[in-house]
Amino acid sequence: MREGKRAPTVVGGISLLVIFAVLCLTVFAVLSLAQGQADRRLAQNSWSAVTGYYRADCQAQEILSRLRAGERPQGVTEEGESTFSYACPISDTQTLQVRVRLAGESYEILCWQAEFTADWQADDDLDLWDGST
Repeated sequence: MREGKRAPTVVGGISLLVIFAVLCLTVFAVLSLAQGQADRRLAQNSWSAVTGYYRADCQAQEILSRLRAGERPQGVTEEGESTFSYACPISDTQTLQVRVRLAGESYEILCWQAEFTADWQADDDLDLWDGST
């Protein structure tokens, strides 16, 4: 009797295709997770920056209202005739600098800006082309 020969089942190509699909889905899942974590960190940093700025802005408004009421809060310096300046911290590296001029019942804001207070350090690590060959 002849033994019946079976045709070999060809699963090599299909197996490679399934492995490739699973690998692609795994890579996409890892990339999505990494992007989600980066978005979360960015949102937290943005929330922290905005909260710090508006906290400093509120504090600066309170100091301004006290100046208009005739008080001179601690940390306020008089720069000239009815011109006052003060700073409110936003974060470890930023402050809100304020300079106002009072004139009776009215006032004029001369400066109301966030300033970077940390030491700036240049990044000289890049090897740039100086224009000569």
